[in-house]
Amino acid sequence: MVASPATDPDAPLVLIVDDEEDIVDLLQYNLEREGFATLVARNGAEALEQAEAERPNLIILDIMMPVMDGIEVCRRLRQDARLRTTPILMLTALGEEEDHVRGLETGADIYLAKPISVPILLSQVRALLRGARRHETPPDLLKILDLEVDRDRYLVYREEGGERVSIRFPRKEFELLYFLAAHPGKVFTRQELLDQVWGRDVYVVDRTVDVHVRKIREKLGSEYIETVKGVGYKFRERAL
Repeated sequence: MVASPATDPDAPLVLIVDDEEDIVDLLQYNLEREGFATLVARNGAEALEQAEAERPNLIILDIMMPVMDGIEVCRRLRQDARLRTTPILMLTALGEEEDHVRGLETGADIYLAKPISVPILLSQVRALLRGARRHETPPDLLKILDLEVDRDRYLVYREEGGERVSIRFPRKEFELLYFLAAHPGKVFTRQELLDQVWGRDVYVVDRTVDVHVRKIREKLGSEYIETVKGVGYKFRERAL
């Protein structure tokens, strides 16, 4: 499907992935009215094809779809080097906490439940795009403990068995890790981390931070980010 025309040639392109016609029409109408260009996919397989071909600035992704569900789509997008940092907003009728956690663990940046509030959805879209733009500036290489954290490649390097190995993280996990590592020893509350990494105008719950810290520890080990009971988290200043 061809992207909708936009008055501004630099308008951000939003890929809408949903098999419900009324939802697609509602999103397309409101996004285009706000100046966004839109692209539509009706199932998961089509979503991957469109994302790879058009490289959208943001993806709004349903979970329950034919051919391939949104969780698998999200997982594959995060495995694609060209798309792994693309903001993903999951919009689904699955509203249980375990569904929320599963979506975030897979790599979604925001998880919203249907029925949707159009003003809230638009505010989340704008906030995610602003956050993405903040990280388009050329990043540097942070060296802390035995790690090298490369913001340009969203990779972490360390020595293992005499070899330099790389560890890849989804966008929000990496940004959280980088922020903590850039302030070793400083304790941050969950709300402070939400404000710094997700932004003040993005609605996410405190548990989002816990989920992302857990995923970082699974990839990197538990010796880098410390839990400060009753407060939040800090990055270790010295090696154990």
